[in-house]
Amino acid sequence: MKTKRILFAVLLSIGLFATSCSNDDNDGETIVPIQGKYNLSQTGTIINGQEVLIDAPQNASGCNRDYLDLRLSNAAVIGDYDGTNCALTETTGTYVRSHNDLTLTVGAVSSTSDIMNLTNKELKIKDKVTGVITVYTR
Repeated sequence: MKTKRILFAVLLSIGLFATSCSNDDNDGETIVPIQGKYNLSQTGTIINGQEVLIDAPQNASGCNRDYLDLRLSNAAVIGDYDGTNCALTETTGTYVRSHNDLTLTVGAVSSTSDIMNLTNKELKIKDKVTGVITVYTR
């Protein structure tokens, strides 16, 4: 009789443990760290319910791709290669991530975007005001 109670207690404990771990929900928030350097890859928008992306026209032909560098200190560095000599212009600002929102502030200009996708290889954001989708890759 005593072994049946112990067996029942063990099975009950395993059952409670298994069900408590099966529904770890993060409310749709991505848990990948956002810090890193991302190269501008594509831009686009949603047309008739379909996402339409093209290669980013901001990237100067023959130059490295423009980039967004989100640092651990919440500094954001935007790199822009331009001209025939591919001159690099870096603009520094700050960023704040709140759940699936990313707010970039450069000078007095601030923009907030939804983080549509964040993986170890891609950051896809959609501007909340303009609806423009920007895809960055690592």
